[in-house]
Amino acid sequence: MTTAVHSHGAVVPQSVHFDDLDAMGVLHNSRYAVLVERAIVVWWAERGVSFTGGRPTTPDAFNVVREYQITFHRPIRGTGEIDVRFWLDRMGTTSADYGFQVTSADAEIVYAEGRRINVRLDPATMRPVPWTENGRAIASTLLRD
Repeated sequence: MTTAVHSHGAVVPQSVHFDDLDAMGVLHNSRYAVLVERAIVVWWAERGVSFTGGRPTTPDAFNVVREYQITFHRPIRGTGEIDVRFWLDRMGTTSADYGFQVTSADAEIVYAEGRRINVRLDPATMRPVPWTENGRAIASTLLRD
């Protein structure tokens, strides 16, 4: 049985809306990636790493998802609040390897878990470039012990 991570990383609440559900009344599989994306974006934006007016506020905001893997354990039935728990398993030179869980708001149920790898890009060349020292410092608070 999978249990919710409490010892490291961040927890960002998210809402499941009616239009996130499929014909069976459960959260559509594609919406999990959206919920994880939104949670990670909110967390970074609260620390000054975001986009304003279509431009990155810092160089570290210009990054893309390279890999995404998810395992579904139980369906989310209906609308309401859930939590997205995420952390960094590894912070590379140009990449960040996130682990995540989608859980009930009370952390009693793990609906899904997986990993996501982001790569920082140079906006001019679209090639990988190193994270800034500031970005690395912020990210260090997410690192798994």
